[in-house]
Amino acid sequence: MNSLEAVLTRYKDFWIVGLKYTMWITVASILIGIVLGLLFAIMRIYGNRFFKAIAVAYIDLIRGTPMIVQLFILYYGLGSTGIVKFTPLQAAIIGMGLNSGAYQAEYFRTAFLAIPTGQTEAALSLGMTRVQLIFNILLPQVIRIVLPSWTNELIALTQYSSLAMVLTVMELTAVSKYVGSKTFLYIQAFSVAGVIYLFVSVVLTRLMVYFENRLSIPGVSAQKLRI
Repeated sequence: MNSLEAVLTRYKDFWIVGLKYTMWITVASILIGIVLGLLFAIMRIYGNRFFKAIAVAYIDLIRGTPMIVQLFILYYGLGSTGIVKFTPLQAAIIGMGLNSGAYQAEYFRTAFLAIPTGQTEAALSLGMTRVQLIFNILLPQVIRIVLPSWTNELIALTQYSSLAMVLTVMELTAVSKYVGSKTFLYIQAFSVAGVIYLFVSVVLTRLMVYFENRLSIPGVSAQKLRI
């Protein structure tokens, strides 16, 4: 048995657990980010001055501070107060979800602003409410426009999930470090983690491109912008 086989076979259960935590953090945080991103984008575009200020403050605060600092505040900072005590996994998911929400708010805002204003004027002139306009007319188009940005965000969150190891979550990078420390085969252990990250990223990218093609409609999809 060579060294790579030893790293893979002896610790296969650890790799499976690491992949499970990585995927769980990625999927949960992007879903939180989508909800927050849409909410803050709508607040920033259609809200009054108060809601716009809240949205801008949230986006600036989150995008202007490192994710790892945000994770430390959530886990160690809030935990030290005794008011809220998150588990390491909860802190990782919430922190990355909050971080993703700020970036996705800008993706959504850009997508909303890319839709011709004539549609908004026509819908309002026909008596539609602003809520009906957003959810029945604009949002179906916004989702198609923002899909390529979601692909980037999904891949980025897959890589950023490795930061959860500083909170002691046994995701892929933490597992590779553990396996390396047990076997002293650090190159092999981190190479296995890198290959798994690459595989997951390629699969997610192909999956998102499939959805882009399925949902593409003439004049709305971002597909036409591809070179």
